[in-house]
Amino acid sequence: MATVRSLLAIAAIQGWHLHQMDVKNAFLHGELQEHVYMKLPPGYLGVGHRLEMQQDGVYEKDPNNTKVCKLQKSLYGLKQAPRQWFSKLSSALKQHGFVQAKSDYSLFSKRKMGAILIILVYLDDLIIASNDMNEIHDIKKLLSSHFQMKDLGILRYFLGIEQVDQCKQGIFLSQKKYVQDLLHEYGMINCKAVRLPMDSHTKLSTTAGDPLPQVEPYQRLVGKLIYLSLTRPDVTFTIHVLSRFMHQPTTVHMQAAKRVLRYFSGSISQGILLANSSQAHLQAFCDNDWAGCASTRRSTSGFCILLGNSPISWKSKRQSVVARSSAEAEYRSMTLTICEVMWLKQLFKGLGVTHMDKTPLYCDNQAALAIASNPVHHEKTKHVDIDCHFIRDKTSEGVIVPSYVPSKQQVADVFTKLLSIQQHQKLLSKLGVQLPPHSQLEGE
Repeated sequence: MATVRSLLAIAAIQGWHLHQMDVKNAFLHGELQEHVYMKLPPGYLGVGHRLEMQQDGVYEKDPNNTKVCKLQKSLYGLKQAPRQWFSKLSSALKQHGFVQAKSDYSLFSKRKMGAILIILVYLDDLIIASNDMNEIHDIKKLLSSHFQMKDLGILRYFLGIEQVDQCKQGIFLSQKKYVQDLLHEYGMINCKAVRLPMDSHTKLSTTAGDPLPQVEPYQRLVGKLIYLSLTRPDVTFTIHVLSRFMHQPTTVHMQAAKRVLRYFSGSISQGILLANSSQAHLQAFCDNDWAGCASTRRSTSGFCILLGNSPISWKSKRQSVVARSSAEAEYRSMTLTICEVMWLKQLFKGLGVTHMDKTPLYCDNQAALAIASNPVHHEKTKHVDIDCHFIRDKTSEGVIVPSYVPSKQQVADVFTKLLSIQQHQKLLSKLGVQLPPHSQLEGE
């Protein structure tokens, strides 16, 4: 989804046209490379025996049902089907001059006489972006000549994002309809709303509450909440915490999950704005919650990367080892963030953005910044993995610029810990999380 948000953010800045196409029966287009055999479907089975027609038109009895079909093309349900379909689609695009991005193989680009054409593929859904409408019409004709395509026109809905509004301020992404459906499903459409997704005094653990008799309802609810985090960075940390208890949830965990629904009921239309006034430069924020996990004492890393003022990538993740100090935990968070920055810069090259300045990496831990810039702190970093120290290399290469930011202005705090209502709302405004703009949609 970071690729999707990045493409839409660049399209908003550059003023590109965005269209969408859908492939009919996509998995039936793939041609198999391996020998795959399938039992005949039930419709071909008789009572006690099966009749098989030979090439000369004579029917032969096969009482043991020993014959099978050798597939020439893929079918739905085959493990090879998605791979073979994508292989055929990518081959067709490459034959017509498209270049496949190395940072994300589902992204294809083509440049011709000042015009740029981008195609982003997700299974059978395609986003087409270009600064030239003629190029969009040509690629639609080309794809329709190779596959059975459905032209969905201007991009409005893609994957789980039910609302893609191109307004005067940019592109606003939200999942309003999905939130409404979820609240109706759990009977909480008229519930009392709360202003924080999790109680600031709550400390969830594996022993809190009574075990649920069935774990599937909790797992389904958390899975749907994960789906909502595509456009709702404000609940990312809460969902990260709830996901830790998927294997053995309790009544307390279910109560905490339903509190998220109460939070959504007060902000149904909320989403993120990819502003067209943003500049094409990255800025990254990283933070950690040292030893925040009560059961494992591992720290939680969180980061958010903005393209100008538009949020395009964020994550909340528990670290793989126990950090001995808050400086070490912050240092590991910086490493995770830099990996994402490097990948995004490679991605933007495929989107036609080649000249990007050094990326400021904002951190609120002075000790971690000192370790990143000073290779003499041996006693404090002997136990730190070698791969974490590539921060110094990327700093010297000019990829990132580690910078200090006060804790009250650290927007990545949203992804690592519970905050007060005032601080929560303040940081969300800096993240571009807001209600939909009042501007009318294009074409209305």
